[in-house]
Amino acid sequence: MRGDGEQLTGSVVNGHGKGNGSGRSLLLVHDQSVCDALVPALTARGFTVQVASTAKSGLVVASRKPPRYAVVGLRLPDVSGLRLIGGLLAQDPTTRIIVLTAYPSIETAVEAIKLGAVHYLAAPVHADRLVAALLRDGGDPDVQLLERPMSVHRFEWEYISHVLQENNGNISATARALSIHRRTLQRKLRKHPAAS
Repeated sequence: MRGDGEQLTGSVVNGHGKGNGSGRSLLLVHDQSVCDALVPALTARGFTVQVASTAKSGLVVASRKPPRYAVVGLRLPDVSGLRLIGGLLAQDPTTRIIVLTAYPSIETAVEAIKLGAVHYLAAPVHADRLVAALLRDGGDPDVQLLERPMSVHRFEWEYISHVLQENNGNISATARALSIHRRTLQRKLRKHPAAS
């Protein structure tokens, strides 16, 4: 098991970056399973990856040498990943940050972009798509538009996400605000978001 801040290096491929990946330094702040899945794939694609499991440890790692890229989770053990965005950009305003979450919502996506993230992706995601998002400048005007309104189940998920965000990720406070039992809320949160 890797400790927070352990550096994993890989050789640069396809002519990207310089030296031993120095032009593609990346900080991954996420849970262990996501790190275990993504680190080998990102290293194979020429990134020098450092990992952290909390926002606090992520900032410590970044303070030593701010990364060129960062991929952060939304639900971190200490604070919301949205709070980490500003901390990373304060250390280096040129860091390209992506939020990668298994709990996506429209509201958190909008806030992530407002706070300075360059992209917001729903997990799980293929490493090639993640790399494309990290390296791409600008938006995609050809992104597919929905043919029908948001489903009731998706709307419920969005609303729960909104209330959870307002309560800083506190499950008990969110359950009280929604007037539902804490276990009911936890069960709903364990489910993947309903398709639009």
